[in-house]
Parts: sequence; structure tokens; C-alpha cells
Amino acid sequence: MGKAVLGLAGAAIALSVGMGSALAQDKLKVGFVYVGPVSDHGYSYQHDQGRLAVEKALGDKVTTTFVENVPEGADAERVIEQLAASGHKLIFTTSFGFMNPTLKVAKRYPDVKFEHATGYKRAENVATYSGRFYEGRTVIGAIAGKMTKSNIIGYVGSYPIPEVVGGINAFTIALREQNPKAEVRVVWVNSWYDPGKEAEAAKALIDQGADVIVQHTDSPAPIQTAQERGLWSVGQSSDMTRFGPKSHLTAIVEDWNGYYVQRVKAVLDGSWKPIDTWGGIGTGMVELAPYNPAIPADVVKMADQLKADIVSGKRHSFQGPVKDQAGKVVIPEGKTATDEQILKMDWYVEGVQGKVPK
Repeated sequence: MGKAVLGLAGAAIALSVGMGSALAQDKLKVGFVYVGPVSDHGYSYQHDQGRLAVEKALGDKVTTTFVENVPEGADAERVIEQLAASGHKLIFTTSFGFMNPTLKVAKRYPDVKFEHATGYKRAENVATYSGRFYEGRTVIGAIAGKMTKSNIIGYVGSYPIPEVVGGINAFTIALREQNPKAEVRVVWVNSWYDPGKEAEAAKALIDQGADVIVQHTDSPAPIQTAQERGLWSVGQSSDMTRFGPKSHLTAIVEDWNGYYVQRVKAVLDGSWKPIDTWGGIGTGMVELAPYNPAIPADVVKMADQLKADIVSGKRHSFQGPVKDQAGKVVIPEGKTATDEQILKMDWYVEGVQGKVPK
């Protein structure tokens, strides 16, 4: 199987083609666009594991290309267009900010199929997919509630989009169910991947008294910082244990492998449709990394029961009553948040300090 790897540096794109892929005209060419490097050990790394799973599962039927470090905006549109123009018939664009660039290119290439991760706009040749990451954040919030001693949780945020804000809220609700005195403090780094900023944010939160560091960013820098300070941490997107084995409680793990293989097969057999997929713990798209052996057995049991209850539907991450910071009931008792409410969250629940940036 052949693969091509594109790297983006500013507006310049360098192309290196794997042996034989240029001649593989009969293979389905599948492209992947990543916002960070595949070496981030987080979000882009996990998507690339899905690309490798496609190669392993489908062998000589496909050839894959990936482009890493693609900024959200005009650069993304150029990269997506280059993939479409070079014969890729299925293109996965894997960051929220790639949504509009994907739609623009899709309109110009109606014979190409596109899949956009974490977005909500579809077209005749554009599907969307994401994970219910907030379900994993419910579990880690409950664990953090049991493990904190200072009752201050530090949260390193990327961008204040609904996916990230909703994750903070799901985490905080579960945190305070286990520990009503606990609170969450957020530092935004305005980047998906910036190890320097992520480390500085973690240090700032620790200096404010946080003894558990959580992140919705892609590098292991917050884990490493927490390990250096002798505090707890929770990883993002992949199992980050190796970056802080004493610190790392667990991580939210995003498993794209099955989805990518399924969707490429759908193109190959002609059954592909522009659907929306939002998988959670029950579908295997969201998992938890192995627990740190230092977590008490009763806390592990509680976390496992919470996971089981989420899968069965007994428990929902946004189960009323849920109040905002002003004490207003946003989700009444006996109700749960709708998908639409979750996808538009731009407010904090009780227990989160500060305001959502506008």
C-alpha cells in the first residue's frame, strides 16, 4: 500500500510520495488533514492511528495521504483543494475550524466525498462525525472529585467552542456530585497544540492551588508539568501515561479506527452517504485509558459503574437539574440536555470560575 505525506510550513507545501503510490491509479486515494503534528501524542496522533488502521485493513485497495500542521483558515482551504485536485476521492478534515474550508472545496468538487470531524454543516458530498467526548469528561470529573485535596481543579482549554465548553461543564457537574466544594479554573491557550503555552497554563493553574490538571489541548506538556510538581493530571485524546506515569490518572482516548475503516469501505462498495455520526463510550469511539494504580479501588469501581450507566442510558452527562453560574436552572429536573443544546453550549455551569471568552 502506498501513502503520501504532505507537510505544511506557512503557505509552502512540500510533497513526498511513498514508493509506488504515484502509480496506484486504480486504488482509492484517501486524504487526511490534521491541525497538529502526528507526533503530538494527542488528537492528530489518534486520527493518524485511524489512517494507519485503514491501510492495515484495506491494503492494496487504498492509498492514503496526510497533511499535518494545517492552520485553520485559508491555508486549510488550499490544502483540501490540493488533495481534491490530485485525485483523492475521500478526504477527512479533522478539526472544527476546517468546517467552512471543507464546504467551499466540496462545492467545487462534487465527485469527491468529504468527511468533517466535530462540525455540524453537511452537504450532498459532506458527512460529519465526532465523539461524545463529554461522556468521558463526566467520568474523569467524578474521579477528580475523589482525588483532589485542594478542591481546585486546573483546566487547560484550547478554544472556547461549544465542544470544549460543554466538556468543561460535563466535567464540573460530575466533579461536584462527588465533591460539592470543588471548583474548576480555566486558562485558555487559544491553540490546539502549543506545548509551551500549555505548560505555562498548567503552571499558572498549579500556582493558584490546583492539584489536578485537566486539559482539552493536544500535547502532553500539562501532564509533564503536573508530574514535575508531584500532582495529578488527566490526558487528552490518547493514553499519555508514559509522559507522567506517577501523575497520569487516566485519559480520554478517541478511537477513530473503526469509523475510518467503515467509511472507506462504504466508498469502495458504493454505500457512502453524507450522514452525521456522534459516537460515545457505548460505540467505542470514546474510551478511558488504564487507570493509575494509585487510584483507590472504590474510586475505580465508581468510575466503572458511571461508564456502565452512561452506556445503558441510566446516566446522562447533562441530567437536570443543571444550573448556570448565576444559579438559573437551564436543564430542569427530570430532563436531559438535547444534542442541540450541547452543540451550542456557550455558558458555564455552577462551579466553574470566570466567564466564557467571547
